[in-house]
Amino acid sequence: MKDIKIIFFDIDGTLIDMQRKQISEHMLYTLRKLKENGIVICIATGRSPISLPHFEGIDFDAYLTFNGSYCYNEKETIFKNPIDPNDVKVIVDNAKNIARPVSVSTIQKNIANGKDDDLVEYFSFAHQEVYVSTNFDEEIHNEDVYQLMVSATPKEYDVLMKHTNHTKITAWWNRAVDIIPANGGKGKGIEEILAYYGFDASQAMAFGDGNNDIEMLQTVGWGLAMENASDDLKEIANEIIGHVSKEGIYHYCVKQGFIEAK
Repeated sequence: MKDIKIIFFDIDGTLIDMQRKQISEHMLYTLRKLKENGIVICIATGRSPISLPHFEGIDFDAYLTFNGSYCYNEKETIFKNPIDPNDVKVIVDNAKNIARPVSVSTIQKNIANGKDDDLVEYFSFAHQEVYVSTNFDEEIHNEDVYQLMVSATPKEYDVLMKHTNHTKITAWWNRAVDIIPANGGKGKGIEEILAYYGFDASQAMAFGDGNNDIEMLQTVGWGLAMENASDDLKEIANEIIGHVSKEGIYHYCVKQGFIEAK
């Protein structure tokens, strides 16, 4: 493993234990020390910019949001890749045919045409509520759409994506999905961020836990799956580390000499 210059972190199930639903003191310490030691730290999430958590005392260097479709730092936009408007319309219509609500995400807002228990719980993971707009059909055509969130099980995927041409599903939960551009994903976002900062993939590391982290782990030089990660992610990871609830990232970073023990 070469000298690591940049690390990407998924949020839910990686930085934050899904049971506790908040970041631990050890994880905050890890992020602070990594940055103090000169490592660039980046969020890499399916969440939208407006639903990112604020961690006291932590300023990330860059943010990869919408599963890589919108990447930025405090100075500027690094990369943006909105969804084909025609596919947005097709997916909304497909979802209506199976009585599933859709939430559409722009940089500034998330609006839905309805809600069900699955979509409500999906949003609750990020401490967000589903906002149902009375002008949904009109609003989704006024701004670039970067992600669609739909309550759906795997058996509904084919119907949901029927007649789409430029989009794909990425999922880390079995009752809802994120839909993003077909040429997108966390891997694409990471490529753009690495180019922006002038780093080689061999100098990059990433931590994740879900299937939407597969491309991310495959893009960096060293990809790590949490003990609580999906089987698919563990299969492609370079290494499996401790459980999020047992401070897996902290212990790994201490062991590798990235930070000193707390």
